[in-house]
Order: sequence, then structure tokens, then C-alpha cells
Amino acid sequence: MWRLMPFLILVYLLAYIDRSNLAVAKLQMQTDLRFSDATIGLGAGIFFIGYFLLEIPGSLIVERYSARKWFARIMISWGLVAALTGVITNSTQFYAARFFLGAAEAGFFPGAIVYLSHWFRFEDRTRAKAWFMMTQPVSVVIGTSISRWILENVHWHGIAGWRWVFVLEGAPAIVVGVVALFYLTDRVRDAKWLPEDERRWLLQELKREEDQKIAAGRVAILDAFRHRQTLLLMAVFFLIVTSNQAILFFLPSITNNMKGISIFWQTVVAILPYMCSVAGILLNGYWSSRTGERRWHTAVPILLTSGSLAGAILAGNRLAVTIAFFCMIGFSFQAYLPVLWTLPTAYLGKAAAATAIGTINSFGNLGGFLGPYLFGYLRTATGDFQAGLWFLTGCVLLSGLLATRIHVETNHAKSTSTVT
Repeated sequence: MWRLMPFLILVYLLAYIDRSNLAVAKLQMQTDLRFSDATIGLGAGIFFIGYFLLEIPGSLIVERYSARKWFARIMISWGLVAALTGVITNSTQFYAARFFLGAAEAGFFPGAIVYLSHWFRFEDRTRAKAWFMMTQPVSVVIGTSISRWILENVHWHGIAGWRWVFVLEGAPAIVVGVVALFYLTDRVRDAKWLPEDERRWLLQELKREEDQKIAAGRVAILDAFRHRQTLLLMAVFFLIVTSNQAILFFLPSITNNMKGISIFWQTVVAILPYMCSVAGILLNGYWSSRTGERRWHTAVPILLTSGSLAGAILAGNRLAVTIAFFCMIGFSFQAYLPVLWTLPTAYLGKAAAATAIGTINSFGNLGGFLGPYLFGYLRTATGDFQAGLWFLTGCVLLSGLLATRIHVETNHAKSTSTVT
């Protein structure tokens, strides 16, 4: 945990900042380049088309080849593309930059989920993934603040602040990518930094778990597609990502329309839901790990999100009530993540689990194309956010209802072995 998690959190932090800084940069970018909300929404969504293409190969590369080399390649390439976004001049270049950023980053998230399964037992995996997943809201809190500061204060050589947002936030990924080659370890057996007795114990625990899946006949690649739970998780994740990404990209615009409060307080309102999200992810992940329950720890947070979204819409112009509902949304709307991503490794092993993780994430993130595009289109067509928010509410509600059908039988007996 202490060796690997801080570095993985740093990498995911940089990835999410480079993915989501468009939400802040667009506040100047739209004026400079004359982009409509629909153009920004399409560009935000095109990211996930590129992302879609390399998800499954990425997770299999981590399973069968080298996470260390794959992660380094990803970070260096996405850092370059993110920085180059700062020199675009028209919508065609914008769409191309977003597509290649998605293609460059593809494979990191499912690869990281597979990578964690190489280092943590099933019993410990949800807690480990809770720490990893809380990087998403933390990156928005940190990234929004940094991006806002760059946008408003960095105008070196007469170049617009939004361009420096992309350049200055893309460069660190290149440096960290080089460091990954020397810092990360691919497998437990190669971990010279672990004491011999601990390394031997962990290898035995992981082998016990994998033997159970081999006995159940769930380790071949095709097993990922044969299992009905894979299809169910694809649908659940697609619908929730459709809403999550639209919220992520357009929340700064919603708060920007809150008349009568300063830019500082608009920024505070924009990051409050994500601060609440950190608590939601960690609490739900830890409680699921403690109780061993998975289905309701996935479904309930999603259903709570749909109710909170409806409340935020119905609150109308009552600012304090709207902010309270957005905080409730923040608490619940990503709390399902560490639990949901434990499920594929619960019923599948090795290549099958890697394939399922890549497939679920790949298909699900197509919702990242649909959500921002439709939200931006509805905003442009209607002149307000109401229609788009009701669309998101429906997606979240359906996702939560489908999640109540999750049922994975596992046979992960508690180990009695200890480290001596």
C-alpha cells in the first residue's frame, strides 16, 4: 500500500487533471475560438472515442506483459498531447487533440485495476481501490483550483491563460512517465523491497484465489463475454458515466451562471461536491470491505445520486438548497466505484478478468461521449441546464435500478495463514 498507492494516485491525479481541465479552460477558450457549448460538448465526448479503442488491449498488456512499461508509455504520450492542446486554433484541431488524448490515456485505468489485483487479495481489494478511486474527486478539487489560477494569472508572452492551462498541466505527466520505468514493480515475485516472508505469504494468497477461479473454469478470455454479470456491469457503468462526465464538464459553467456571488465563491461551490465525494468513496469502500457485501454498496449510492439530482433541479433559484443537493450528489455519485471495480475479479481470473475490466470500462466510457455531447446540445437548444439535468437524472436512475440486479457468487474463503 505504502510503496505503490501514492505513485498510482499521483499518476491518476495527473490523468484526471489533463482530462478535465477543459471544464475550466473553456471559460476563456469559447470566447477566443468562438466555440458553442455543443462544440465543447462534442470535443469533451470525442475524448472517449479515442479512449474506447485501446481499453481491452491495455488491460491485457498489464496482465500478460508489463504494467511498468505500459504506464510509462501512456503517461509520456498523454502528457505530450495534453500540452499540444494549448496550441490549437480551430474546432478541427480541437476535436483531433481530444481524440488523441483519449487514445493516449486509454488503458491506464483498466490496467491499474488489473495491476492492483496482482498485489492485493480479494478481501483487501475494495479498500485499496477506494484509495485509488478517491483520486477522481481530489483531482477535480486540486485541478480546478490550479486551472483557475493559471487561467486568471498566467499570460506569459501575451499568450492566453487557457493555453497555459493545457501546457503547464500536461508537462508533469511526461516527467512522471519516465520515473515510472524505474519505480514501479510488475509482479510480487519481483518485489525486492518486500521482506521474503511477506512476499511468500502474498504469493500464496493470490495463488489460492486464482486456483478457485481455475476450478470454476473462469480464466479464459471468452469467459468474460459469456458471463451475464459482465453485460450487466457494462450497462450500469455506461449509464452512470453518461451522467458523471456531463456533470464534470459543465458544473463550472452552472456555477458560473450563479449571479451575485464572486468568482472565488463560484469556485468553492464547484469543488464542494468533489470534497464530499472523497468521503463517500472511502466510507462506502471501507464498509463494503468490512461487510463483504457488494451489490447494495454499488446500487444504493447510484440511486441516491438520482434522487439528489432531481432535488437540485426542483430547487430552482434557491441557491443554498441547490448547493446542499450538489454536495449530496458529490457524496454519492462516485461512491460505487471501488465496489463495482472489485466485481470482475470476484468471478473471473487472469485474462478473463482483465478482458472484462477493459470491456466494461471501454463500453461504459462511450457514455462519456454521449453525456457531454447531449448535455451541451440541450444547453444550446434550450438556453438553460434544466433539460440536460433531467436527462442525466434518468440515466442515473436506470443505472441504479440495473445495479440492484447484480449477483455474483464467490467462494473467497477467508485465509487462515499469517505472516510469521
